[in-house]
Amino acid sequence: MSERDLDIVLLGATGFVGRLIAAHLVETAPGGVRLGFAGRSRARLEALVADLGPAAARVELIEIDVRDWAAVQALVARTTVVATTVGPYARDGMPIVRACAAAGTHYCDLTGEVLFVRQSAQECHEEAQRTGARIVHACGFDSIPSDLGVLQTARAAQAAGEGTLEDTVLYVTSMKGGISGGTIDSARLQAAAARSDRAARAALSDPYSLSPARDEEPRGDEGRVDGRPPHTSSAGAPVLGPLAKVTPLGPAVEKAFRSGLGAVAVRQDPEGHWTAPFVMAEFNTRIVRRSNALLGWEYGRGFRYREVMDLGRSPQAPLKGAALSAGLLAGLAGLSFPPTRAVLDRFLPKPGEGPSEEAMRRGRFAMEVLARTSTGAVFRTRVSAERDPGYTGTAVMIGQAALALALDGDRLPDRSGVLTPATGIGEALIERLVTQGFTFETDRIG
Repeated sequence: MSERDLDIVLLGATGFVGRLIAAHLVETAPGGVRLGFAGRSRARLEALVADLGPAAARVELIEIDVRDWAAVQALVARTTVVATTVGPYARDGMPIVRACAAAGTHYCDLTGEVLFVRQSAQECHEEAQRTGARIVHACGFDSIPSDLGVLQTARAAQAAGEGTLEDTVLYVTSMKGGISGGTIDSARLQAAAARSDRAARAALSDPYSLSPARDEEPRGDEGRVDGRPPHTSSAGAPVLGPLAKVTPLGPAVEKAFRSGLGAVAVRQDPEGHWTAPFVMAEFNTRIVRRSNALLGWEYGRGFRYREVMDLGRSPQAPLKGAALSAGLLAGLAGLSFPPTRAVLDRFLPKPGEGPSEEAMRRGRFAMEVLARTSTGAVFRTRVSAERDPGYTGTAVMIGQAALALALDGDRLPDRSGVLTPATGIGEALIERLVTQGFTFETDRIG
């Protein structure tokens, strides 16, 4: 790509999250990196650069309509990497993916849309492999903490000679921050697609719908991890007993949730901790499973993975879990029906909207990946940052992903195609995020 005159182009630079990414790139990109900011309005691009100050003077401004196929082709041919926030991706993203795959241009985005990633893989994986393009989806809070956390856990187990991963659970232990209007808009379109399209519903209900080798994956309930996550007792010994299952919302709700997030159950583990479904699990778990398959099942053929919210052990925890589950189900259902969707739209953030700077400064997240290996060992990986997960944290994640794709060359996995953060960038991205104040720490606890 030596003939290209730009290193990174940020598409959607003037949106709410786009502006945060732009600021991060201007602040952290080495001086020799050639940056371009692209959007529909040159006036808004000029205002963005003015707000960012003298350090942004080096940035090239590119006015573009992503519906103009010729313009998209010309743009991606000029740059080594395209980082895009333009969504919903199912509506606006495929032309950019197709152009990058054809031109051999690396790509990263913030999608949390199962159906979009599935279409991208079906249409563009082989073309991207042919041209050497790395098409790396899910480079924000969806799904970098999940995907890289599991990757680091698996590599630690391998290095210790403790085999491959089996039952693996990500626990969200702390999270404070908002959900962007763009994320809600993507959820709205995906819910509508699932309601009207039987194939879409099938893809969303299949835990391995993003696997490149679906026929080699488990079928039906074999793919669910509903009973035996790893835990550690107060004495420090691993406890791998079944969870006590509580379904306060009834079997009908449980059945409905299995078409999306896997289970609505509020559960209690052997240590007394209550858990509830994590809103991003539907997407993250499929990305992690795709990583395992793309890596030749490096995590193991017996790898089973899920994600939950850890609500603690207080008497209020099961009630909080029931409320979270009910709210999550109601939100998904509400977005699926036009009358309720119209009501919700009055209150939910719109695309391009976001929280105040003060609210973002208070943001944070902390997660733990707990995994039992094929030898019976138990490993724990902590992933955290003192940043708003959906905004300032996501801006750092995709910004560093773009820089890694542009600059890290030989440190990246020798792989191209439609990829995930773990398979397209991997440990180089973990190292970059650690320099930005993120925590990735793994230890053996059993």
